[in-house]
Amino acid sequence: MGQTTSLPAASQAGSPLQLCLNNVFASSTGSVAYPQSVFYQLADVHIYNQAYPITPAAVTKPATSQDISKIVQCASASGVKVQPRSGGHSYANYGIGGEDNAVVVDMVNFQQFSMDNSTWQATIGGGTLLADVTTRLHDAGGRAIAHGTCPQVGIGGHATIGGLGPLSRQWGAALDHVVEVEVVLANGTVTRASSSQNQDVFFAIKGAAASFGIVTEFVVLTHPEPTSVVRYSYTLQLGKHADLAPTFAAWQKLVSDPSLDRKLATEVVVFELGMIISGTYFGTLEEYKALNFEQQLGKNATVSAVVLDDFLGAVANWAETEALKLVGGISGSFYSKSLTFGASTLIPTTGINNLFSYFDTADKGTLIWFAIFDLEGGAINDVAQNATAYAHRDALFYLQTYAVDIVGGLSDKTSAFVTGMNDIITASMPGVDFGAYAGYVDPQLKNGPQEYWGTNLPRLQQIKKEIDPTDLFHNPQSVSPAA
Repeated sequence: MGQTTSLPAASQAGSPLQLCLNNVFASSTGSVAYPQSVFYQLADVHIYNQAYPITPAAVTKPATSQDISKIVQCASASGVKVQPRSGGHSYANYGIGGEDNAVVVDMVNFQQFSMDNSTWQATIGGGTLLADVTTRLHDAGGRAIAHGTCPQVGIGGHATIGGLGPLSRQWGAALDHVVEVEVVLANGTVTRASSSQNQDVFFAIKGAAASFGIVTEFVVLTHPEPTSVVRYSYTLQLGKHADLAPTFAAWQKLVSDPSLDRKLATEVVVFELGMIISGTYFGTLEEYKALNFEQQLGKNATVSAVVLDDFLGAVANWAETEALKLVGGISGSFYSKSLTFGASTLIPTTGINNLFSYFDTADKGTLIWFAIFDLEGGAINDVAQNATAYAHRDALFYLQTYAVDIVGGLSDKTSAFVTGMNDIITASMPGVDFGAYAGYVDPQLKNGPQEYWGTNLPRLQQIKKEIDPTDLFHNPQSVSPAA
């Protein structure tokens, strides 16, 4: 491990923090690990994005809400920041603090699950991964919620940032399903929050929870699983990316139709070898064909549309996209950015053409890169902008750009390529306030909180001042207390 004398005071053996945490876990079935452990980084820290190496002061794995309360109090007494980790998929490792010397609260032991068969509301532990959420809801009566496509993501972060996925156009974001939470606050209080109790806390949790507390469990509304699912793909592998620009323009025109069937989920993935337009239709094959969706995209493509046997099979299929197979569950070095587009801020033809030409001419520094356009809209847009902390209620689709180096470190050239994708588009749309999705953490943003939470930020800052005035729950882009 090397000399621990270079570690901050709180991370030193015998520090007040370590003595306090040791006392907590002396009577707990949970566990705690420190930088002095030989296998600390590998076995306990689990850095997801290797481009941002971090050494936390401690990694705790509490067993109960009371454990978390005591951990929070230990950290507060030692002047150390705290961040919860559910699945550990933060793009800048914010789940382990985002910077050195934070206390990590790993929620892996919070796996409780129950279903109320009268209300069909489910109680889900804050450490549950999305793959397990899907399976447990299915087994409890063929129920489902809207969530993302990566099975290794944890619900604790997902359902408190937004939680966007194929069913969101019908049912809303994952956080729109949340009707109540149990949360540990900065003063160590274990409390409940909902639309009828601790409303300010509930508002903040639904979009910005990492700045306000640690959610130990969610109570969520559920829906009957879709009974008919069509998975389709439209693959183009041409000589130049520039040749694909008209097809993307056709896709953008199609998805901007306000009458587009909400049962249609669709995304565009541009990568080194071409472009794939794929998605899910939650209906029959006959209904999907009646949309004439593929026919309106043009020709020269390999088209497939298959009916999947069951909903669990559909969810498993989502994780098989080219991007997720490479970055979904693999630790590596990567950089990602995002942009938000609304019905009134579509990419102009010049921006589309310049972007697709850039894919051909840019010096990327890697062969593993993606530009992913995900359709949102629908039920997500039905919720008022100020109803929850989630700020992008007018989003029609997001652009998420990735560049990955699984073997080595991320080069400046590759990071510049990712930034360039955004720059090309923004240059074609002067004066547009795009905003960014907090789930696609971008540590290079000049004002991350403003980009993530927009017009909701002032209210969040005021709530922060009231319930976490010392900024205990902190990462480099978290909400700060109001001045």
